[in-house]
Amino acid sequence: MFKTFRNAWKDESLRKKILFTLLIIVIFRFGCTLPVPFLDASKLGDLMGTGSILTYLDTLSGGALSKGTVFALSIQPFINAQIIIQLLTYALPPLERLSKEGEEGRKTLQKITNVVSLVISLVMAYAYYVTMRNQGAVRYTSGFEGAFVAVVIIATFTAGSSLIVWLGNLINDKGIGNGISILLFAGIVARGPSALLSLVNNINSDTKYVILVPLIIIVFILMIGFIVLMNESERRIPVQFAKRVVGRKQYGGQNTHIPIKVAMSGVMPIIFAMSFMAIPATIGMFKAPYATPEGFWQNFYNGFLNVFSYNSVWYGIIYFVLIIAFNYFYVSMMYDPIQIANNLRQNNGGIPGIRPGKPTSDYIKRILSKITLIGAVFLGVIAVLPILFNRAFPTLNISMGGTSILIVVSVSLETMRTLESQLMMRHHSGFLE
Repeated sequence: MFKTFRNAWKDESLRKKILFTLLIIVIFRFGCTLPVPFLDASKLGDLMGTGSILTYLDTLSGGALSKGTVFALSIQPFINAQIIIQLLTYALPPLERLSKEGEEGRKTLQKITNVVSLVISLVMAYAYYVTMRNQGAVRYTSGFEGAFVAVVIIATFTAGSSLIVWLGNLINDKGIGNGISILLFAGIVARGPSALLSLVNNINSDTKYVILVPLIIIVFILMIGFIVLMNESERRIPVQFAKRVVGRKQYGGQNTHIPIKVAMSGVMPIIFAMSFMAIPATIGMFKAPYATPEGFWQNFYNGFLNVFSYNSVWYGIIYFVLIIAFNYFYVSMMYDPIQIANNLRQNNGGIPGIRPGKPTSDYIKRILSKITLIGAVFLGVIAVLPILFNRAFPTLNISMGGTSILIVVSVSLETMRTLESQLMMRHHSGFLE
C-alpha cells in the first residue's frame, strides 16, 4: 500500500489529484467544526449517549452532529435517497427504463436522487431541530425569534448536507476514489483518537479494563485482518472460449475465469440496513416515548421504539437479517446470470461441463447464491459483534466499532485499487514501443 502511494506521488497528475482530494477533506473537516447559529453544543452531549441511534449518526458525521455544526446531517440523506431510488428502479417502469438508457439515463437518475436527497435533508433537519429544542439546546424557541431560529437551523443543516454531496462529486471528477466514500472515511478516522482516549480513560477509571481493553484491541486487529481477507477472497468460475477462424487469423481457444468476490457489495448492505433501522429513531425524535403509557396505541408506540433501540436484542436480530437481505438485493443489481450466460454464448465461450444457455445461467445463479450468503454472514458478524460487546460492557461505547472498521478498510482498499489502476494506465507501454 505504501509503495503504491509513493509511486502515485511521483506522478505529477496523480499528485495533483491526491492533493485536491486532501483539500476537499480539509474543507469537509472544517465544516464539521463550524457551529450552527443559536445552538448550545454543550447540551447536545446527552443526546449521544451509549445505545442511541444518534451515536451511529454522529459517527457517520465525524462528530459534527454532537457539536451541532454545519455538516451535522453528513451523507445520511444522500444515502437514504440512493436506497429509495434503487428500490423504486425495480418497482417503477419509468425509472427502470432510465437505468437502461446508458449515461444520459444515469444522469437523470442522479438528478432525481439529488432532489429526493434534498427533501430527506429537510425532514431530517426538522427532526434534529425538534430534538435539540426538546433537549434545551436551542436558545430561542418562542415568538418571532423562535420561528426565525428554526428556519436558520433547518436551512443550515440542509445546505450543509447538499454541500457534502457537491464536495463528493468534486472528488469523483477531479480527485481519487469515490467521493462520498472518501468523506465518510475521513469522518470516521477523525473519531479514532477520541475513541482511543475513551478506552484509555476506562483503564484509568476501573482496573478490570486493564485486561479487557487490550483484549478488545486485539479482537479489532483480528477483525481488520479478517475484513482484508474476505475483501480479497473470490470464487473463480472457469471459462473456455472455442477457437474460431476469421480470414487467415485464428481467435479464441484461451482459458480464463469469471471472478466473483465474496464481499462484492462492500459496506453498502450495512449502510442500507442502518438507514432503515434509523427510521424508528427518527420518528422518536418527533415524539418521545410516553413516560406513563395509557392505552393500546401508547403501549404499542413505546414497544415499537424499544424494539429498535440499540439496547434491544431484537435490534441485533433485525439488523442481521436486513444486512443479509440487502446483500442479496445489492448483488442482484450487480450480477445478472442470464446476461452473463448470453454474453458467453455470443462470444463462443462456455463453462466446462455446463451446457450453454439456461444451464449456464442456473449454474452461475447457484454459485452467486452461495457466495452471497457467505458474504452476507460475514458482514452481519462484523456489524453485530461489536454491538454484543457494547451490550456486555456498556461503558466502552464501541457499538459502531465493527461497521466503522469495515468502512475504513473497504474504502482504503478501494482507493488503493484506484491508484494502482491509474498507475497502470499511465505506465502501460504503447503499441509503438
